[in-house]
Amino acid sequence: MSAVSRDLTIGVPDTSVPGGGRDLRTEGMAFVDALRTAGLAVPPSRAITFLEGLAALEPPDVLDTFWTGRATLVAHPDDRDVYDRVFRAHFVGEWAPPDRASEAAEPQTVWVDGTGADDQPEAPDDEQHPGAVASATEALRHRRFDEASDEELAAMRRLMSRIELDLPRRRWRRTRPHRRGARLDVGRSLRRAIRTDGEVVDRVWRRRRVRRRSLVLLLDVSGSMSDYSRALLQFAFSAAVKADRVEVFAFGTRLTRLTDQLRESDPDAALSGAARAVVDWDSGTRIGASLDTLHRRWGRRGVLRGAVVLVASDGLERGEVELLRASMERLARQAHAVVWVNPLKVDPRYEPLARGMAAALPSVDHFLPGHDVASLDALADVIAAV
Repeated sequence: MSAVSRDLTIGVPDTSVPGGGRDLRTEGMAFVDALRTAGLAVPPSRAITFLEGLAALEPPDVLDTFWTGRATLVAHPDDRDVYDRVFRAHFVGEWAPPDRASEAAEPQTVWVDGTGADDQPEAPDDEQHPGAVASATEALRHRRFDEASDEELAAMRRLMSRIELDLPRRRWRRTRPHRRGARLDVGRSLRRAIRTDGEVVDRVWRRRRVRRRSLVLLLDVSGSMSDYSRALLQFAFSAAVKADRVEVFAFGTRLTRLTDQLRESDPDAALSGAARAVVDWDSGTRIGASLDTLHRRWGRRGVLRGAVVLVASDGLERGEVELLRASMERLARQAHAVVWVNPLKVDPRYEPLARGMAAALPSVDHFLPGHDVASLDALADVIAAV
C-alpha cells in the first residue's frame, strides 16, 4: 500500500468525499482540472471513466476515490507522484495526516478479516478496483486512434499486443504418413509385405498436409493515414511475432518491405527500425503503383499465392486508377482472400465514392473499419474465419 493510501486510512474523521456542498460530478471535475493544472495529461475519455467509477461506488469514501482515480486517470507510473500530491492537496489537505513517528499510536483502519492495514499484502494498482480498471480498458478499446493522446496510444499498444491472431489453415497437395489417412501408401505397404511373404497385412496410409496460410499486410503510410498508420504498424508487429508466415509491406509513393525489421523481439527496436526503413512517411498515395511493384517483385516468389492479404488504406489514390483496378483484380486471383481495412468506414455516412476505393472494392472480399483496438480485434476474428 502506498504512503498516500495509508494516510487515507489513518485518523480520518469523515469518510465521505469532501466537496463543500458540491455534487459528486462537480467535485470530480474539479479534481481533474487540478491534475491538468499540475501538468498531468487527462483526456476527456479518462475523465468520463473516472466519474463513472465514482458513481458506481455509491457513495465513495476517500480511499475509494483515491484508487479509482489511480486506475483511470494515471496512464504512466511516472505520473503517480504528481497524482498523489494533487490528491492529497485536493481531498486530504485539511486533515493533515499524522507524522510517521506517531503512526503506531494512531488508530488504524481494520479490514474485514480483522487484520490491520499494515498486515494486508500490497496489491498492484490494477487490482484495487477491477471494475474501474475494466471500464477504463473497455473505453480505451473503443478510443479512435486519431483522437487518442500519446499516453493513450502507448496503452493501446499494450492492448494490441494481446490480440490473438490465428491464421486460417489449408490442405496441401503433399501428403504425410497418418494412421487414419484416406490414401493408401502403396510403396511402403508393399515393402512391408516382404516380411509377410507378399501378404499385405500391415498397410500404410497417408493424408494431405495441413498448414497455416500466409498473411500479407500492406499498410498505407501516406499523409491522409498518418493518424492511423503507426497504430496499424503495431498491429503488424504483433502479427509478425506471433505467426511464422507473415509478410509486411508499407506504401505511400513506393513499396517498402518491413518483414525483417518487425521480426525483432523488442517492440521499440522493431518499430524504430521500421520507421527508419520507410522513407515516404506522410507522403502521397500511389496504391496502384505499389501493388504493381508487389506483383512484379514479390508475386513471382509465391508470396501472394493462397495468402490472406490485408490492405490498410483510406483508398485516396493519387496515381493511375486503372493500374489500381488491374492490380487489385490480379491480387484477387492470386490470394485466397483480400481484406481491406479503411478507418473512414466507421462513419455510418461513409460511402466508398473516392475513385481509388471505388476501383478496388469489387476485388475485396471483406471491407472493415480499423479505427480503434476493438475493430482490430474484430479484424483478427475475420482473418481466422476466412
